[in-house]
Amino acid sequence: MKSKKWVVSSLALFLLNGIITGCSSGKTGATDSIKKGADSSPPFTISIATAQVGDVPEKDNEVELAIEKYTNTNLDIQWIPTAAYDDKVNIMMASNEMPMMLRVKYIPTAISAMRSGLFWEIGPYLKEFKNLSAQNAQFYDNIAVDGKVYGLPIYRDIARSAIVYRKDWLDILGLKPPTTPEEWYNVFKAVATGDPDKNGKADTYGMILAKKYNDGSAAVTTRIATSFGAPNKWGVDASGKFTPEFMTKEFMDMLQLFRKAYSEKLINQDFAILDDAEVEKAYDVGKGAIRIAVASNGKSMQDRLVKNNPNGKFDVMPPTGPKGVRVAGEVGNNGLYVIPKSTVKTEADLKKILAFADKLMDEPMSTLQLRGVENKHYVKTSDGKTEMKDFTAFQKEVKPYRDILFNNEGYNVLPLKDTELGEKGARIAQDNLKWAVPNPALSLDSATYTERGKELEILMMDAQTKYIMGKIDDAGFQAEIDKWRKAGGDMMIKEYEEAYAAAKSKP
Repeated sequence: MKSKKWVVSSLALFLLNGIITGCSSGKTGATDSIKKGADSSPPFTISIATAQVGDVPEKDNEVELAIEKYTNTNLDIQWIPTAAYDDKVNIMMASNEMPMMLRVKYIPTAISAMRSGLFWEIGPYLKEFKNLSAQNAQFYDNIAVDGKVYGLPIYRDIARSAIVYRKDWLDILGLKPPTTPEEWYNVFKAVATGDPDKNGKADTYGMILAKKYNDGSAAVTTRIATSFGAPNKWGVDASGKFTPEFMTKEFMDMLQLFRKAYSEKLINQDFAILDDAEVEKAYDVGKGAIRIAVASNGKSMQDRLVKNNPNGKFDVMPPTGPKGVRVAGEVGNNGLYVIPKSTVKTEADLKKILAFADKLMDEPMSTLQLRGVENKHYVKTSDGKTEMKDFTAFQKEVKPYRDILFNNEGYNVLPLKDTELGEKGARIAQDNLKWAVPNPALSLDSATYTERGKELEILMMDAQTKYIMGKIDDAGFQAEIDKWRKAGGDMMIKEYEEAYAAAKSKP
């Protein structure tokens, strides 16, 4: 049973925002083409709290009605403005006044609540659901706490990075896309000195970096070093020993490549202060040859390039190194839904919620979330693909549900017709999952990281910049590593190793 407070707040939200809580057989549209599942029992009401991005969907809309009809549910969705969402979630958890599905971030407050027993552990149940269990294990590993899974991720690409490169330039220079440190250097050198744009000026670079080049899970340094064979942020060997990426040979191979390229002016000299927007513009006007980006960026970069150079041509390939494709895996979610024990009191109701999530990944629901309503938002093409018909309507009417529910591009949905480069980028993002290298520390606890993790990261990020710019040499870089270790790095390694061993020992 929901608490009185929750029912009252939901009713107020119903009156304020007009969120539909029932399914009407009198409606037409998407519900006509979406058949109800085999379940003939009365609809199961599910209350959901989620972050609102953009406008709240209008009441009685056909997309929500179609979802309810197919999944045999009544959805009671509380759309909370993003700016207020984190505070609202903290209040809900602190008071134990929660809906049946609560969207949270994988952050210390939520993790602590998971450990306290506030939410159902769903890991043991996943195998009972065909679609949930069909997803790559990394989706769940990345949100595990002490080896246990307490929520369903809002699935997103795990291995979306790619190498976007000027194919026309490499063809002119007689080169192929680089896969080794030596080949990277040769491409950088040829582009900077070979005048591939034929304007008689030395104004092209092998790569253009921004000041955040080594920051976060999308760091250029991590993505290239991982393709060379380095770990993704952290490596762990068979004995459980942890090593940070910057203490590996492959990462140093990458740093030495950029150090040499910088000294010879093969990459932009102002990278330490350059904003992302300026980097974008530089590629648009034809100043850079290679960019490490999201695979789908190839298409948008091409669209902008041809406005300045009609003959310019970008291509895209997966991050490839001496041993083949190796992709730095990312978190793979846009938050996750936990299921509170105080609201969902029985295992039977827990399974109904998991069945709801599983049905959302059936083909009709995947198509509805990712493409919309046939002949309204999209149409099928003669070559077995789909094509958007009214993207503006999709963004308004479908995207709110796509962004908060369970779907995975490429799973149980026909491909989207696009330009050749756009379709290639989409394939790469999906195929990359086979070669994704996980970060083994992603779901592990370290008190040192919680307290001083960012400070320690900045120390080594600054050291990398100093090294590339020639302000410190190999000995100087090693001195920065020693400083990192003494400032908490060694303790962080120890804590990760202990947490890893503990997680491995749990049944």
